[in-house]
Formats: sequence, structure tokens, C-alpha cells
Amino acid sequence: MDTYLDKGSAYGEILAGIKSCDPDGSVCCTDEAVFNLGKVVLVKEKLAGITLQLVDEQGYAIRQVTSKKPSDDQPSDRHLSTRQAAVIRALEKVLMHCRKEGIKLVGYSDELVAMPVVVSSDDVSPAVALDIDTHGVYRGADSMIENDNG
Repeated sequence: MDTYLDKGSAYGEILAGIKSCDPDGSVCCTDEAVFNLGKVVLVKEKLAGITLQLVDEQGYAIRQVTSKKPSDDQPSDRHLSTRQAAVIRALEKVLMHCRKEGIKLVGYSDELVAMPVVVSSDDVSPAVALDIDTHGVYRGADSMIENDNG
């Protein structure tokens, strides 16, 4: 669950908000000054694994930072730029929201579809499965193998 900081929050209030944040959540604020001070808190307190977001009135993230230790490079991050790794983390957060809202994503041949969790795997059909526009980013593993062999 996300933690929201009030406008004009001071250093101690931001630190308390960060420490009370759910491990899967983010620390959110709508005030740019609080966001900037939050980044200072993360660095000074050496708090790793915390995502701080500046959000607009509708709750959409405008800017986001995630703190990590200098030695926290994961093997999968080595081949990605910092920006690419941030996009992957954002995708993972979206997928976490899908789980919370009862949506499962299913690889359907070379397509990706979404459907409610309550639908049985045996009942996957176009009537209950919503095609996801993956913008050409998602490809089924079978199609990748077929293209490499053919």
C-alpha cells in the first residue's frame, strides 16, 4: 500500500512516512518541494529499496525515484540502462496492481490477454479475454523459437 505525504512535510515527517511504507508500496506526494526533500532523506538516511513518487491530482506518477545501494546491481540489471531498468520496475508495479485488482495476464499464443482471476483457465475464450496492446513488445516464446529456426 502506498504512503502519502502531506504538502509541506518536514524532514522528520518524511522519514516517518518512509519507514511506515508497505514494502510493496511507494511513498507519494503532490508537492515538488516534499519530493525533493524526500530524495535528500533517502540519501542521508541511506534507505535502500524505497520508491518515492511525485504524483498529480489524479494520482498518476509524474516523477519517480527508487533508492538502492551502490552494490545493488542485480544480474538482470547489468545489460539494461538505468532508464530501462526503471521502466521494468514501473511495469512490475503495474502488474502488482493487476494482481490487487483481480486481473491475470495470460500468454495466448503470440498475444497477451487479460481476464478476471475468477475465470477458470479452462474457460479462456475471446468472450472473457481482453487483448492487450503490447505495442510489439510482447512475443510468445514459441514464435521466437520458430523464427530462430526458420
